[in-house]
Amino acid sequence: MRAVHQFHDWQMRAVKATGPPTVGRKQPPSHMLPGPLGAEAPWALSALPECLLQQTVWRAHTIAGLQAHMPAAAQLIAPGSVLTYRNCTLEIRRNDATVTRGKDRFHIPPDSHFYSYDDELIFVRQSRAAELRTYKASNLQ
Repeated sequence: MRAVHQFHDWQMRAVKATGPPTVGRKQPPSHMLPGPLGAEAPWALSALPECLLQQTVWRAHTIAGLQAHMPAAAQLIAPGSVLTYRNCTLEIRRNDATVTRGKDRFHIPPDSHFYSYDDELIFVRQSRAAELRTYKASNLQ
């Protein structure tokens, strides 16, 4: 049995195998140590559940479209503030932020702003679309 399929400039062939399958070769363990993680990461807080747990996410074309989801009593967290959630540190600047966990460092790009309301951290960002996310401090081990 032989089939040939032509796709642009490469070919795929189906052939009949002869002989038994072989056992994979044993690979020596890696001695590479993982380095610190770092990225442009508007999603960083959502990716660190041991620090903060995302409660909600709302999306709209503009920040004005998110106003119905923003608590009226929410307070803007001042640029220069440093918040700590377990082993994560959130450094808030004028329109962006950095979150650090151990040697890992993630940049939350502009146009990002943070608010506090009761026991929640509210993250609002405008890029191509606007989003509002709410977080609570994690109690995960």
